[in-house]
Amino acid sequence: MDNFLEEVVTKRNRGGENLMYMLAWVGVVVMGLYAFLQLQNVMYCLAAEGFTVNLLIYVVQLLVFGGAAVLLFLKKDTVKTEYEYTFTNGQMDFAKVFNNKKRKSLGTMNIRNVEACGMVASGSFQRYISMQNVKQTRWFLNRDAELLYFYFQKDGQKRIIIIEPSADMIDLIKRYIPQGVWQVN
Repeated sequence: MDNFLEEVVTKRNRGGENLMYMLAWVGVVVMGLYAFLQLQNVMYCLAAEGFTVNLLIYVVQLLVFGGAAVLLFLKKDTVKTEYEYTFTNGQMDFAKVFNNKKRKSLGTMNIRNVEACGMVASGSFQRYISMQNVKQTRWFLNRDAELLYFYFQKDGQKRIIIIEPSADMIDLIKRYIPQGVWQVN
């Protein structure tokens, strides 16, 4: 029988996130319309006046506002970000989900390879985080949540991953980590 648990972590207060997403869409539309108007000005200027300073100004405005509209369109989904943790028999998979559409795999970790694990609020976290040359990876959204850390070494690099699991997932993790790895203080 497999031990399997999947969790999706979202921001608790999504009002600001929704507002930013709507503002991004408004920005895409407004800048796209302005870029389209500048394209009309470029066509008119080419037909009526030829190559002039006005044409150069219209082309620059077309490129700036058109580029900004395209960039906003491509990046608008990153405003609504969620993290997904999947636990299967001692194996943890991490993913970042953008606007419930795009999923980016962040990595996989075998719980048995963890050297230290515990709650971020404990004193042991401060001991590991203050070590030199430790690379931090933060895969959580709510700073006031009960955060969990994993300390391990991979390819000679010291690393700490900080996540926001539920109590059920913490219980599963405790079952699979080696003896003495769970740090309390």
